[in-house]
Amino acid sequence: MNDFQGFPAGGPEFYAELEENNTKEWWTEHKDVYEQSVREPMAALLDELSAEFGEAKAFRPYRDVRFSKDKSPYKTHQGGFAQTVPGIGYYLHLDAEGLTVGGGYHSHTPAQIARFRAAVDAPASGGELERIVGALREGGYEINGERLKTVPREYAKDHPRGELLKHKSLTAGKAFGTPAWLSSPEALERVRASWTELRPVVEWLSEHVGG
Repeated sequence: MNDFQGFPAGGPEFYAELEENNTKEWWTEHKDVYEQSVREPMAALLDELSAEFGEAKAFRPYRDVRFSKDKSPYKTHQGGFAQTVPGIGYYLHLDAEGLTVGGGYHSHTPAQIARFRAAVDAPASGGELERIVGALREGGYEINGERLKTVPREYAKDHPRGELLKHKSLTAGKAFGTPAWLSSPEALERVRASWTELRPVVEWLSEHVGG
């Protein structure tokens, strides 16, 4: 049985108000809204997706403020992640603007960066990633990630995949906002379809960058 019935409108509304009232007192007064409109539907959605994409977990709602000047205690979004290998996998989050889905890798240790660049440099694997990224762009996904301003010095400035070589991390994402289907079971199929479209880039990164 599918327990996921969609994200109630109260979810984005909760985060819109939290952005203006990010305090423990406000959170405590509205925690029931968070539980019913954010945490519970997110957990149900991730549970439905885990069998196909790997164990998916929701992130904690609390910010790590130890090294931040911003001491706001709560994240203004609820994220979930299905990890394929360390730092790589499928992602989604709900915030005041609605639903966003994505996939790729954020973690970029020196070893990961070296493996990524070597795979991009190689004609076969690099060409494959170039085709994958091109198809995602055509499908409406934004390609993001931390990037250098120039091609790494060990590669030719006119390298055919120079733009990809600039990446230290690589993600593809799409913001859906708050369409009518967000509050219905259809949201599950929308996320499943998006993660399926993202599978090629996640699998490429898992193979060539993971470890």
